[in-house]
Amino acid sequence: MKAVKVQYTVKPEYINENKKNIEKVMGALRVNPIKGMQYSAFVDQENPNTFIHINMAIDDDTMAKINEVQEFRDFRQALKASQPLVSPSATKLKPVGHGFDLT
Repeated sequence: MKAVKVQYTVKPEYINENKKNIEKVMGALRVNPIKGMQYSAFVDQENPNTFIHINMAIDDDTMAKINEVQEFRDFRQALKASQPLVSPSATKLKPVGHGFDLT
């Protein structure tokens, strides 16, 4: 299994727009799920303009399929245009264990 965490901080005035854009991505994934992948987005409860996305997939090819989702590409473009306070930073995670099946 592969896992990546992406974290970034948006300007306060962009919080709601970012949430709407994330929901568009999630809606697209609900309509056309990517088999073998789980994608989630979170907001930091102590810093509400910091967002954390976790992508878990069975392999690198499956993980990369998120980039084929138009709503995800639109989200990334809008985020970049918003000039975040802290740019997205990706961290590869090494799974220790999980309680769900990605197959």
